[in-house]
Amino acid sequence: MHPDSILDRPVRVAVLMGGVSREREVSLASGRAVARALAHLGHPVLPVDVADRRLGALEGLRADLAFLVLHGTFGEDGEVQERLEAVGLPYTGSGPEASRAAFDKLEAKRRFALVGIPTPPHRVVRAAAADPRHVDRAIREGFGYPAVMKPSSEGSSIGVSIVEGPADLPSALGSALRCGPVALVEPRVRGREYTIGVLEGRALPPIAPLPGRAFSDSEAKYRDPTTRYLLDDGLEGPRRAELEDAALRAHEALGCRDFSRVDVILEEGGPPRVLEVNTLPGLTEKSLLPKAAAARGIPFPELCERMMRLALGRAAATGSASAALALGGA
Repeated sequence: MHPDSILDRPVRVAVLMGGVSREREVSLASGRAVARALAHLGHPVLPVDVADRRLGALEGLRADLAFLVLHGTFGEDGEVQERLEAVGLPYTGSGPEASRAAFDKLEAKRRFALVGIPTPPHRVVRAAAADPRHVDRAIREGFGYPAVMKPSSEGSSIGVSIVEGPADLPSALGSALRCGPVALVEPRVRGREYTIGVLEGRALPPIAPLPGRAFSDSEAKYRDPTTRYLLDDGLEGPRRAELEDAALRAHEALGCRDFSRVDVILEEGGPPRVLEVNTLPGLTEKSLLPKAAAARGIPFPELCERMMRLALGRAAATGSASAALALGGA
């Protein structure tokens, strides 16, 4: 084992990456970074490119742990987690129910409301009734323009549009509903957006994305070199505490475990409003959760090992053992 390892033995770990969602390339980048970090620490690493829902790439593969780096559909929506639990293989991150709740923005908002966590108001748009005139009326009666249109279940700001007025609705509806049959529209809250990592029940330092574009869309997050990120942003104690508290409460309200990344918008003079919770956030060394962990003094390889240790601890507590993954054709 590498002297910097925090585990007392090598762990045979299958890093599940790629997947079938629109976030496949981001997932592959995260998976490669995790595999390199764990191999450097002396763990036998089995990189697994999940190319279809049958999980055929896992057939006959033996591992002590599945390290999940699958973003989006069939990764963060609880299905992979259910399949791994069925064969008794420990895996990193939240369980099936919490994953489903976080991935479905409408369900997440419902759970936030139950415990009083502020989140922007919204209207639901379904593909079967996506008449721009009706949506325009709902926006005007609900909160007015500008608004934000987004798919109910998607990540990395895919399918998200700013709606300045009725003329933008046909395009925005098309972008959101290409991702699924349900979308939601919210007011565009004026304020600074932050992302707060949660690790082992503690909030990591908040990071403010500063896109060079109109908003932090998928282009700004992954391809635009002008996007900058401010760590802490000079927040004073009380406001920073509000942000961190909102992130922790959102993480707990959905039943998440071990780690997550919570996106929050801080309106001037108002409370932090939670936008969403990411149960399997990006894990390249430039991703936001690793950036925040590094600011707390946790280097990237140690962050990955901490995620492993939490999963292995649960397995030890429940008596789970290594499993032969024979899921092909399941």
